Amino acid sequence: MKRLLIALACVVLSASAFAQNAEEPASRDDVILYLRTMRSHDMLQRTMEVQANSMQQLFRSMLTSENGQVPPDFDVTFKASMDDLIQRMPTDQIVEAMIPAYQKHFTKGDIEAINAFYSSPVGQKVLQQLPSVLQEGNQAAMPIMTKYLSEWKERMVKEFEKKDSPPTTIKGSQKPDPKN
Repeated sequence: MKRLLIALACVVLSASAFAQNAEEPASRDDVILYLRTMRSHDMLQRTMEVQANSMQQLFRSMLTSENGQVPPDFDVTFKASMDDLIQRMPTDQIVEAMIPAYQKHFTKGDIEAINAFYSSPVGQKVLQQLPSVLQEGNQAAMPIMTKYLSEWKERMVKEFEKKDSPPTTIKGSQKPDPKN
C-alpha cells in the first residue's frame, strides 16, 4: 500500500510539473532547438530554390503570353539572378528575427511536442520529402496560377482604363440644357 501511495504521489507531482512546463513560455533556446530540429536553414534554402523554379516558369509563361516569346537569355539571366538572391539571403538574420514570433505563439510544452514529432522517423520523412512535395505541388498549380494571374491582369487593366476614361453620364441624370 505504501508503494502505491508513493507511486501515486510521483505521478501527481510529475503531472503538475509537466502542466507547468506545458504552459511555460518557450525560451529562446527552446526555439533554437526547434529550428535546428527542423533544419530551418536547409529548409529555407531548399524552399527558396523550389520557389525560384516556380517563379521562372510563371514569368516564362507570362512573357510568352504577352510577347509571344521570352528574351533569348531569359533562362540564364533569371537563374543567375535567383541564385544570387538565394546565396545572399540573410538566412541567419531571418531565423533570428523569427524567434520572438515562435515564443509568442508556442509554449515550452508545444515546442517539446513539435521537436518530438520532427525527431521521429515520420517527422524526419516529412522534413526530407517536403521540398519535393512543394515542388510537385507548385508544378501542378502553375497552370492554374498562370490562368488566374492572366485573368486578374485583364481585370486590373480594364479597371484602370475605366478610371482613365472621361466620366460618363447615366441616362436620365443629365441636367436639362438651359437653352431649350
